[in-house]
Amino acid sequence: MTSVRIGNGCGFWGDNLDAPIFLARDGRLDYLTLEYLAELTMSILALQKQRDPDAGFATDFLDVLGRLLPFLEQQPRLRIITNAGGMNPYACARRARDILAQAGLAQRRVAVVSGDDLLPRLDDLLRQGHGFTNLDTGAPLAEVRDRVVSANAYLGARPIVEALRLGADVVVTGRVADASLTVAPAVHEYAWPWDDWPRLAGATVAGHLIECGAQATGGLWCRWDEVADPAGVGYPFVDLAEDGSFTLGKPDGSGGAVNVETVAEQLLYEVADPAAYVTPDVVADFTSVAVRQTGVDRVQVGPATGRPATDTYKVSIAYRDGYQASGTLVVFGPRAIDKARRCGAILLERLRRVGVEPQRHLVEILGAGACVPGVVREVPEPVEVVLRVAVHDSRRAVVERFTKEFAPLVTSGPPGVTGYTTGRPAVREVFAYWPALIDKGVVAPRVELLS
Repeated sequence: MTSVRIGNGCGFWGDNLDAPIFLARDGRLDYLTLEYLAELTMSILALQKQRDPDAGFATDFLDVLGRLLPFLEQQPRLRIITNAGGMNPYACARRARDILAQAGLAQRRVAVVSGDDLLPRLDDLLRQGHGFTNLDTGAPLAEVRDRVVSANAYLGARPIVEALRLGADVVVTGRVADASLTVAPAVHEYAWPWDDWPRLAGATVAGHLIECGAQATGGLWCRWDEVADPAGVGYPFVDLAEDGSFTLGKPDGSGGAVNVETVAEQLLYEVADPAAYVTPDVVADFTSVAVRQTGVDRVQVGPATGRPATDTYKVSIAYRDGYQASGTLVVFGPRAIDKARRCGAILLERLRRVGVEPQRHLVEILGAGACVPGVVREVPEPVEVVLRVAVHDSRRAVVERFTKEFAPLVTSGPPGVTGYTTGRPAVREVFAYWPALIDKGVVAPRVELLS
């Protein structure tokens, strides 16, 4: 083949449910990837699995798969790769297999990639000397071990390639690096060796560009007012060549925009060092690629350079970290900013006087530059602002008491306080993120083709 077309129809759990359907219908794809996971998502799925052994995966995928059935029947070459398995890839894959079978597509095989879940082995790994040191703080995991709810290694493309080689048409994984969903079909189709760093880097760049869905096709674009039909924005695909270079586009007739700016903005999205983008498959150099417009909604990218992959996997760990709540009130009229600040101070002082002092609190005046503190230096006096107060504490009772202090401000605070009809703020449990590394040698990815 001269190129393999890989499209991504989902950038996170909660993304546009119609996007995968339209992309499969109009994109003429070889592979459809669906990326559902984020760090917080894994902790939510872990708790779901604790309550129900058959839960713990992104359920939206099953609805999407049901709607994709006509295209899977019409397009025999179309394959799906998704990390929707989350904390329970086997349960997700079994449900997917049943959906295919009930539609008369039992010949479409489903494979499971697992082995990323380290929680059952966590204590053994700690005893073996793997400290899971926090990459940000340098602290050992032992400090929060009793509160850990999930621990998942970011696997790479290798086990997905193995699943494709076994004949899988649908591959369901747990946690894998986002870009690896794209790297895997490229390696499978072109039989690249695992030390072909430039080509692996090229596919990684492609995967990074499409992993967030519409962010490469006009979403978050600095020229947002020039986006055509944003309600019908098309999701991205890449035509990936054998040398690792590719052209990024979207289905003809769809909304959005694909140009050098939309691609360059996504290229630098969530990147610490563009010259050393570390994945399980390769260390890619994003600064080595050229980006140029080749046609309407078509941008060519590449070639890329890369370096050998590291000998570690990144591990995403989530742990319980107390409780939080936040509430808002609209403040209207003259000196709205001063009135809102006074309301925030009154609320916290009332808590202090009854012996309740949250461990952390934040008072924000939305409309006065609070979203970007320190950036907006002079704010014209607005006629209305939104007071937002948030607290965090290890004691649920403290947070619950805080939620009862908003409504009294309506009649006992300055004039012009309103917006209290939504009731008291909800108390939510907090899950904190703990990034760490683990030697690849102690992680064993598993691949199984379901019968």
